[in-house]
Amino acid sequence: MGKYGLFDLEKHFAFYGAYHSNPVNILIHMIFVWPIFFATSLIFYFTPPLFNLPRVELSLFGSNPVVLFFNIGFLLVLIYALFYICLDPKAGSLAALLCGFCWITSCFVASALGFSLAWKVIFSALIMLVFGVLGIEQ
Repeated sequence: MGKYGLFDLEKHFAFYGAYHSNPVNILIHMIFVWPIFFATSLIFYFTPPLFNLPRVELSLFGSNPVVLFFNIGFLLVLIYALFYICLDPKAGSLAALLCGFCWITSCFVASALGFSLAWKVIFSALIMLVFGVLGIEQ
């Protein structure tokens, strides 16, 4: 495909196919990957902003405004979104939208829950990650 290393789509598909050919494993990944990504974005909401930029507030349906921080969570989402788009522009654009959706919704959830409750969501994601790893072993 003309791409090398990190952006070699054929190499990634070959690796994915070799390690994810078990139907149970595929199902586990379909169920758990995006919730784990969401939970990761959720915990990174509580990291300090990387830059001193003006606050970006977002409010849905007249709810209390949520501040979107350009922090490690945003940087993670941006890196993943660009990586997916570089792998395949069409499918990667969908994945990039899902990444952005996870980041924005995790900001709303984190703002509503606060850290004292959000860590419990993170703990459930850790359990999902354990099931995902156990699924790979099969």
